[in-house]
Formats: sequence, structure tokens, C-alpha cells
Amino acid sequence: MNIIDELTWRDAINQQTDEKGLYELTEKKHISLYCGIDPTGDSMHIGHLIPFMILKRFQLAGHHPIILIGGATGSIGDPSGRTSERVLQSMEQVEHNAQCLMAQMKKLFGDDGDFSFVNNYDWLSKISLLDFLRDYGKLFNINTMLAKDVVASRLETGISFTEFSYQILQSIDFKMLYDKHHVQLQIGGADQWGNITNGIDLIRKTTENPEAYGLTIPLMLKADGTKFGKTAGGAVWLNPKKTSPYEFYQFWFNQDDRDVVKYLKYFTFLSKEEITSLSDEVTAHPEHRTAQRRLAEEITSFVHGEAGLKEAQKVTEALFSGQIQDLTGDEIAGTFKNTKGGTVLKAPLNIIDALVESGVETSKRQAREDVLNGAIRVNGNQIKDLDATIDAHPNTNGQFIIIRKGKKNYFSIEIKK
Repeated sequence: MNIIDELTWRDAINQQTDEKGLYELTEKKHISLYCGIDPTGDSMHIGHLIPFMILKRFQLAGHHPIILIGGATGSIGDPSGRTSERVLQSMEQVEHNAQCLMAQMKKLFGDDGDFSFVNNYDWLSKISLLDFLRDYGKLFNINTMLAKDVVASRLETGISFTEFSYQILQSIDFKMLYDKHHVQLQIGGADQWGNITNGIDLIRKTTENPEAYGLTIPLMLKADGTKFGKTAGGAVWLNPKKTSPYEFYQFWFNQDDRDVVKYLKYFTFLSKEEITSLSDEVTAHPEHRTAQRRLAEEITSFVHGEAGLKEAQKVTEALFSGQIQDLTGDEIAGTFKNTKGGTVLKAPLNIIDALVESGVETSKRQAREDVLNGAIRVNGNQIKDLDATIDAHPNTNGQFIIIRKGKKNYFSIEIKK
């Protein structure tokens, strides 16, 4: 199957600059293509992951992906999707973030040499102001730049020349990669359409018989119309220290039945036959959540490896059963860092006092009733003694007490040193 056919079936294409031309190009040869990311943070979240899933599919189809780290553009800031100016980061922070993102990309794309990294700082930092204005600025029409959605949306609130010039810098990136690395395709999110077409225009103005293409990915929305990728706890990060493998797994497992097939197409490498079978299962037995479980397994394994998936499954089973005694300190810290409660208390302390002071119970009367009824577990152990003294989970180095009320409600208490 041609890669474009596969992307079409997976509903992964929003716009193409030349649909017929790109299809014919990918039919006759393997191409080099790129997607960029600015190092504005030290970790990707799942929103960043969206275009790189497409880049990975091209890699699996035999094409050569190039990942552009925006060491230069990241020091300026892409105005796309923003209503105000970014706060500029130091070059030291940008470099640190770049190294972190490269480490994450290596996990996703492998280390066997079938993809490449480039950093646009390597060429943009060498262009003088006069060269920038004469060689590139002269080729961009202000009226056209102002009409781009990303700029037009900022005209009322204002946009600095720094961010206004971002689209020229990204265009230079495509031009440089086309000339030096034979890159013929740039992919990106739907909000990057203007930047991508600017790059193609620059190539056309400076190259004889150019063959450059652009492809964007649809805006990812949930069935209820809200933006994909956000939770009550904030972004879902690829860094396991920010979002534990368990939290990552649960995010995917808890997806709506109306969305799960779409996400299976987009975020997994399962075949059309497998996804069709899982779609039928959603229709026939939605209560089994078979498709959600497979989605969670596939994407957790892809991002965190088999070890991360096993950790997520271990924690999931422990929480479901209430048997959290054998969880490690790191597993507990990652799992419960965003759990309701989060109270800081001094231990050891009486079970009733702990329940009330941490907010698990609203009164001592209710606390005593729940303890006597066997509804309270501390660090995995059921407590029925009203005079019991509780302390940290033995695997947390004296840091956390984990309380479970009923079958599903977990609370964490941080121990005051």
C-alpha cells in the first residue's frame, strides 16, 4: 500500500499542496521528509506526538525521516496557536531542551541510522542581518505574510517583528534541507500550513524545476468537540517523570468509545484488519473496553517500551485489587503525585486524625464508621482499629501514606520531615 493510501485510510491527512504529485513521487521512490519541533520545553506531550506519528509511518514505509530541532527558531518562538508573545528563553535552556527532545526522539525512531537529526541553529545563526534582508526578506511579500492565519489572528492584540519573522525562518529551513539533504516533503500540524507553503514558495523562487511538497495533519478533536490531549491534571507528557507510565496508560484506556477507533488508526501501527476487528468489538461489547486496552498497550509500549508497559499494567492491577504493598517507591510517587489529597502531615499519626486532616473524611464520626466497616485501607492493608497508628508506605523512604476509601478512591498524604 502506498504511504499516502495508508494515511488516507487512517484519516491522517488534512491538506496537501499537490496531492497527485506527492502520490506519484512516493510511488516511484523513497523520499526524504522532515518535521520540526522547537525546544521550548524539555519534554514532548502527546499533542507534539501527532505529526511525528506520521513521520514514523513514512519511516516504516522505507522513507527517510529527518527531525529538525529548532535551536534557532526555538529561541524566538512560533506564534502559531498563541494569543500573546512568548517569553524568550536563554540559549542555555534552549540547548538543554534540545538535548532532552533528541533523547525522546531516539526512543521513538530507533538508533539504527535510518533517520537523521538536524538543528536549524547550524545555518540560521550564520546568516547576517544584511544577508537575511537581501537574500530572503526581499522574496517575501508583507501583504501575503499578514494574510496568514497565524499572523492575522494576532493583529488586534499585536505581534512583534521577532515572531512575525518566524515564518521566514521556517521557510529558510525547508530551503536548506531541500538543497543540502534532498528533502522534498515537510509535514506538520494544521496550524503549520502557512509556514509550509511559504517554504515551498521560497524553494520555487530560488530553484529551477523544484519538486517540493507539503502535508498537514488534521486538528485532533475529541467526540465532544474539545481539544485532544488535555486532562484535569494538565498535559500528558512523554517524560515518565512528568507523566508516569501508569498515568499515560490510563489516559488512553479511559478514552471514549466514540474516539477509540480513531485513535487506534492514528496512534498505533495495527493493521486495517486488526482495527476493523476491534471496531466491531466496540460495537458488540463496549463494556469490555477491549479496544481501549489495546490502544493503551500499543501506545504505552511505543513511548515507554515494554518495561514501561509492564510497570503500567502492574500498577493498574495493584490499584484495582487494592494490593499496593509491593509497589516500588518510584511507582508510588509517579502514580499518586496527582492524586486528590496531597496533604502534608507529620507521621506517625492516629488513623482517625489522618483521615480527617487529609480530607479523606469530613468528620471523625464518619471516619470511625468507615474504619469499623472495613472501608479504609492504608498502604494496601485494611484497618479496622480506631486506635491504629499509621506511617509511610515502607517502600517510599518515609515519604508517603496511601489511603484507599472504598474500592476506587485513593488519597496520598505526604510526610512532613
